[in-house]
Amino acid sequence: MKYAELNWPQLRDVSRETVVMAPVASCEQHGPFLPFFTDTILLEAVTTRAEARLGDEALLLPTQWLGASQHHLPYGTITADVNTHARLVLEICESVLRDGFRRVLVLNGHGGNANPVQMALRQLDVRHPDAVLAGASYWEVAGAEIAAILEGPRKTAGHACEMETAMMLHLRPDLVCRERIADGERVPAPALRGVSIARNAAEWGKDGVLGFPTHASAAKGERLMAAIVDRVVAVVRELRRTGPDGLRVGP
Repeated sequence: MKYAELNWPQLRDVSRETVVMAPVASCEQHGPFLPFFTDTILLEAVTTRAEARLGDEALLLPTQWLGASQHHLPYGTITADVNTHARLVLEICESVLRDGFRRVLVLNGHGGNANPVQMALRQLDVRHPDAVLAGASYWEVAGAEIAAILEGPRKTAGHACEMETAMMLHLRPDLVCRERIADGERVPAPALRGVSIARNAAEWGKDGVLGFPTHASAAKGERLMAAIVDRVVAVVRELRRTGPDGLRVGP
């Protein structure tokens, strides 16, 4: 079910145990060959395909396209700061929780949103201790499946990377400037393994790319999309059987 396509009597009849899917993405640079709306295009494809399979098991909210993307400003972006973004996520979720829904999955499509999403969920948990409040980036819930498909040296999501470029070639090849595709990867010192260093996109390299998009193909993008949707569907179905403590409450 798509929230935006319902009227209020129809919404009133939706079970409050339905999992509300709240997608959050961005509008930011994706190198010289992918469009600014890449994260939103990819996340909407994932969530709408998942919603089509889930039917009345899930209620899909409109995608929040304004992301926490200040680190992309050197190459252009439309951004909220981290605190504003956390507040946006909180208020979107608060709206459905106040309407009686008890299960919310914030599905993230942009790396910079991950911390604000967690900030919002922590605050919501204090207000709604009886709700199931979950958050995840789609490339993390499907991490093993994605790694098995990627062929370049990087087996995780980057930025304008093999994964994103492949899925855009599958979904919107008309928006991909193929002649500009080039790899961009900086390997940290071994001693800094597991350490996060704050840096903007201009410090990744010369063109805002992090990954190996030259390994991308439309066929690979189709496989990636199918694997990611499978995992999102599985997550939603498990959340329907999960209590606020994270433990299963149903068969």
